[in-house]
Amino acid sequence: MIIDSHHHFWEYDPARHSWISDEMKILRRDYLPANLESSLQAGGIEGGVAVQAHMSESETDYLLQCAAGHSFIKGVVGWVDLCSAGVQERLEHFRTDPLLKGIRHIVQDEPDDFFMLRPDFQNGISLLSRYGLCYDILVYPRQLPAAIELVRRFPEQQFVLDHIAKPQISNGIDPQWEWHIQQLGSLPNVFCKLSGMVTETRGFRWNREEFYPFMDIVMQAFGPNRLMFGSDWPVCLLAATYEEVKDIVTTYLRAFTQKERQAVMGLNAVRCYGL
Repeated sequence: MIIDSHHHFWEYDPARHSWISDEMKILRRDYLPANLESSLQAGGIEGGVAVQAHMSESETDYLLQCAAGHSFIKGVVGWVDLCSAGVQERLEHFRTDPLLKGIRHIVQDEPDDFFMLRPDFQNGISLLSRYGLCYDILVYPRQLPAAIELVRRFPEQQFVLDHIAKPQISNGIDPQWEWHIQQLGSLPNVFCKLSGMVTETRGFRWNREEFYPFMDIVMQAFGPNRLMFGSDWPVCLLAATYEEVKDIVTTYLRAFTQKERQAVMGLNAVRCYGL
């Protein structure tokens, strides 16, 4: 079983998707479930987890509608305003849909590197476990100290680190990133996605071997039972095809046992998100 733990869908709107810059023009179009399904089938991938790319409840509704209409979408990581005084009511609203598996906030865009330690945000995080929802952590390396503290404060909450925290691959290993990844990996309530690496390269140019030292570090930190393959499609198309992204991870995993490969490529996502 292979599960893609991280992909996106959208109907392109220039205002809604203003983060798509001129150098990302390939993303200025619709990316729908039908566009991904053929790649999944060609790669022997049984399903995936659709993750929000816009911070709105309408995005959550849209992804849940996609999942309801396409059986290969096994779960959704959506968005609710965790800082809102009415967050519990909104979680109650969405709890009726079993395909909602997690919540994510685009913390990487927050100007405050310690946004996740705000009392109102933490109040929202404190409610997620009672609804059986994971929280996906989307941060840059400089925001990892706040992520570590957040995970420590909520030991009963399941967390998932997206994109190995987006280190600059072309610059080689940053000792600070490495140390923070080790700290985060030492906490048992957090998983990590092997995703989003190809777009953290200079000029979107790379060779496969560049990623191996980074994967070595997250493998040592989290172990094969808390890592998950994710494509980050269609964002990955800025730098690589779907097949190339999958090949980076599967080639790296050849050195591991069959059981470990199966865990990273699918079973961990099933376990983490309750697919």
